[in-house]
Amino acid sequence: MRDMLLIALFAFLGAAATGVLGVGALWLLRRRSLTTSVSVVAAVAVTAMLAGTLAVAQAMFLSRHDLSVVTTVVAMAAVVSLATALLLGRWVVARSRELARAARDFGDDGDFSAPQGAATAELADLSRELAATSAKLAESRDRERALESSRRELVAWISHDLRTPLAGLRAMSEALEDGVAADPDRYLRQIRTEVERLNDMVGDLFELSRIHAGALALTRSRMSLYDLIGDALAGADPLAREHGVRLVGELIEPVPVEVDGKEMSRVLGNLLVNAIRRTPADGTVAVAAERTTEGVVLSVTDGCGGIPEEDLPRVFDTGWRGTHARTPPAGAGLGLAIVRGIVEAHQGRAAVRNVSGGCRFEVTLPAAEA
Repeated sequence: MRDMLLIALFAFLGAAATGVLGVGALWLLRRRSLTTSVSVVAAVAVTAMLAGTLAVAQAMFLSRHDLSVVTTVVAMAAVVSLATALLLGRWVVARSRELARAARDFGDDGDFSAPQGAATAELADLSRELAATSAKLAESRDRERALESSRRELVAWISHDLRTPLAGLRAMSEALEDGVAADPDRYLRQIRTEVERLNDMVGDLFELSRIHAGALALTRSRMSLYDLIGDALAGADPLAREHGVRLVGELIEPVPVEVDGKEMSRVLGNLLVNAIRRTPADGTVAVAAERTTEGVVLSVTDGCGGIPEEDLPRVFDTGWRGTHARTPPAGAGLGLAIVRGIVEAHQGRAAVRNVSGGCRFEVTLPAAEA
């Protein structure tokens, strides 16, 4: 038993000395290729075995012949191990370089294509992560392009919409200044109307900029949708009477929600104004609210006759109006974009679909906890 312990001790000391030297070599070569590191590891393993064997041989006084045999066997094992390590290292390095080239192309054109052929589990995982990142960046670029296109359209449309009332205001003010206005009171009323339109447009732009900048601060409170919809219907009633449209609030469940009352009132107001303006006289705009498995669904149904299917995905885009006309009451095309922004800030979603005789806008909000 004592001899075995001595053999183990001498073998450990010889191998440990080699291991320490190997660690130092790896640290000095840490910036070299993987092939070099793998070769050093293989050399350390074989040399540690040789050092342990030599230490035991010297301690146990083995014959010179036996020592030569052991040394020869270990040397052959070292040659095979180093050759295998070199082949393995070169293969891994080659795969790493292929992956690096693919990643470099990914950085140039944004499209990652994983190298073909077998790879280690780590390199395969890295390829999958790069492919997933490539897909996310592609989606991000598409959204950025769509947003940039939307911004350009918005600037063009807003420029037109601002130019028209400003030109009218300038003409009316000059007529009043020159004393050639036949009915000054009518001119003043029209000026006030145009100023209110401009004020509303600037307010919408400010709200939309806060939404896009992520600076929309919500002050949530618990309230009933019944009360929220009742206030919105009362506020939209004068416009509905002016257009000869009936407002109907039915199937409204008194469901509690935790929302920012001011912002959600704006959502309902925008949906109702949009529905009233696009519903012909003697038409009906219906509002409903109910609890579903997905949350609380609030809907506004109009009688606009429907939206072309190809336009449905763009309804909530900034600047979309559903018409090529850039005159009132088309508006600046910001109302529905604001609706989506406010609803998404409440962790909800806004959607639209065609129904018989018109379309239905649906806002889904998380239900308040009981």
